[in-house]
Amino acid sequence: MKQFLSVADAGDINKLVKLALNYKSKPFADKALGAGKTMGMIFLNPSLRTRISTQVAARNLGMEVIVFNLDKEGWQLEFEDGVVMNGNKAEHVREAAAVMGQYFDILGIRTFPGLINKAEDYSEHFINQFVKHAGIPVVSLESATVHPLQSLADAVTIRELKTTKKPKVVLTWAPHVKALPQAVPNSFAQWMNAWDDVDFTITHPEGYELDEKFSKPAKIEHDQDKALEGADFVYVKNWSSYQKYGQILSTASGWMMTRKKLQHTNNAKVMHCLPVRRNVVIADEVLDGPESVVVQQAGNRVWAAQAVLSEILKQR
Repeated sequence: MKQFLSVADAGDINKLVKLALNYKSKPFADKALGAGKTMGMIFLNPSLRTRISTQVAARNLGMEVIVFNLDKEGWQLEFEDGVVMNGNKAEHVREAAAVMGQYFDILGIRTFPGLINKAEDYSEHFINQFVKHAGIPVVSLESATVHPLQSLADAVTIRELKTTKKPKVVLTWAPHVKALPQAVPNSFAQWMNAWDDVDFTITHPEGYELDEKFSKPAKIEHDQDKALEGADFVYVKNWSSYQKYGQILSTASGWMMTRKKLQHTNNAKVMHCLPVRRNVVIADEVLDGPESVVVQQAGNRVWAAQAVLSEILKQR
């Protein structure tokens, strides 16, 4: 593995999932693999699970880790080429990324979309500039359009808990108080569509269709109750509109996940990437009930990251 930006870099998903589960049972099996290596983690946006889980994963492999909140602690970066830098941006990404490439063996980057300019966000301009100029493997800690470490952890969780050979997995939109990116649902859809081990459906109100390059060939259903019928896993997540980019088209409070809705399922496990707004996205009765696996899912973020980092280190 040369880098990890999306499912396209994962190779054999089942092999990567198995490796993650092996690390879960033996966290320090490859403690010497990262000895003498350093991972830089650069955050342009907030993080809790991604930051901590990736740090733990890297240290389990013997790596040193340096975390830098670029939005608060560094110079404001310019990402466009050919500009006259006479404004408030003091450093160009060309130099910043290249310097980081001298300091680190692996570089993790987290950046969010602006949700204003769809073309810019979906070009992945910011993370791709680091890939272009760093000269070392880059790991996405979430980008404008995808969150592959989260999606790998989701696949690990499904593999761990499934009771049928090919479980039905449903990604359902849920209401939220603010406009959120499509990165997590895009990524989850991308991984589930690439994974032969699941039967995958997406459900959302009309107008919340995802970019087809992520959603196809999943089944799309606008009737949430119908989509939930027979589901073994229900992944609950809000996202703003892709077509009317970044907009909230409807609050649709009736789409909140409740125990009543879960009666349509096959005793489904409920997943969410966290953080989650209680009684807006998912009701307390579900989050605090036996259906919820959100904490176990978050715990698997460590083993997903460890699998990815080890695959990269094996080629360094």
